[in-house]
Amino acid sequence: MRIRSKAGKSFFDGIRQVATMTDYDALRDYLAKQKLSEFVLSFEAIEKIIGDALPRAAGRASWWETLRSPQEKMPQREACLAAGYVATRLPDGKSVRFARMKQGREPPTAIR
Repeated sequence: MRIRSKAGKSFFDGIRQVATMTDYDALRDYLAKQKLSEFVLSFEAIEKIIGDALPRAAGRASWWETLRSPQEKMPQREACLAAGYVATRLPDGKSVRFARMKQGREPPTAIR
């Protein structure tokens, strides 16, 4: 038996949605505590922070960078931006540079 609300949604539908929305909250919280203006984390370190494996797509630079498709809202990018950092995957394909945004400035956008 499934429990349904008046709107016809299952009780568990809302729980799944919340879990998905918070996948990168641990990364956001970790970044928010940092004092350095720039530092590098390996994928392994990020996986320890979030308590889960990164998807295969994390190996693509576009998955991290706000410069590429800034209009596309992605939870890992949003977590970084919420903590005041811009992330860039490094050429080794196994680590990410986090650079603090200057206060009062918007994240960088692609130049057209």
